[in-house]
Amino acid sequence: MSVSMPNTGAEAVVHVAVGILVDGDRVFITRRSPDSHQGGKWEFPGGKLESQEEVLSGLRRELHEELGVDVQQAHPFMQIHHVYPDKKVLLDVWRVMAYGGMPHGREGQEARWIPRQDLPQFEFPEADKPILRRLWLPPLYLISAVSRSGKAEFLIQLERALKAGARMVQLREPDMPATEYRAYAREAANLCHQHGSVLLLNAEPESVLDCGADGVHLNSRRLMKLSSRPLSNEFWVAASCHNAGELEQAMSVGADFAVLSPVAETHSHREAIPLGWENFQRLCAGATLPVYALGGMKPQDLPHAQAVGAQGLAMISGIWGSTDFEAAIAEITSG
Repeated sequence: MSVSMPNTGAEAVVHVAVGILVDGDRVFITRRSPDSHQGGKWEFPGGKLESQEEVLSGLRRELHEELGVDVQQAHPFMQIHHVYPDKKVLLDVWRVMAYGGMPHGREGQEARWIPRQDLPQFEFPEADKPILRRLWLPPLYLISAVSRSGKAEFLIQLERALKAGARMVQLREPDMPATEYRAYAREAANLCHQHGSVLLLNAEPESVLDCGADGVHLNSRRLMKLSSRPLSNEFWVAASCHNAGELEQAMSVGADFAVLSPVAETHSHREAIPLGWENFQRLCAGATLPVYALGGMKPQDLPHAQAVGAQGLAMISGIWGSTDFEAAIAEITSG
């Protein structure tokens, strides 16, 4: 990604097209030249758009020049606004779905395929960090159910779930008093971190810092009150959505991903009218952020959910109500 331009003023924004090339569980990255901005760091390939150039046209040009590939199909993945001390950048990130040629460092830059799980081992510019998080997103978003077993027993169950492969957990306990919730969140966060997992709090965003958690999960009420992202890019921001308007709001405030529900009938919200897979697919198609399917989900629903556009499954009863929840988690996360 060749972004080397003079500082033309405090308000100048460098508009960059970025391409994500994926091969199974591997992603293609390149290394910046030592004398460039953010020199020596790894990045996702792409480059600065020319004046009045359309993003997709610029992406095709840059990837052909840098990697020797011809982009045949690409979809918007995310946009990132980031302010460095010396410049502002807008990364227009696209997922390259089909291309011709074999990607390589055509301009002599170091380039390689690496497993997604190894991405944290490489040093990337700060502006790229949200891309790393999105690529890291697991197929299972596990939601707590402390009321089923009690606080002490649930921590035991949570540790078993983490050992079975759960990598992202939402602590959703609306009936727990705020002071009690924060103390419990600190315990849960420590446990998740011991197993390389992350914890999102279904609470006020400011509680994330106090509890040592990794991000916030906004219920639809909190989501619709916001005018901007409630936490910095260092933290995860997720949102509960039930319709196109709420998905649009989640995109507007810069959420990292959304949970869309209910897809099917669910015991916890019997009064809610299920979306069904057809409506779920339609809503996913209009979203520019990853979407998890929630509501009546079972492990065997994962292939179909992903086929209609889901990042994966968000689950409560489908995991904690299982007679062997560890096997259910493994079924989802090992695929």
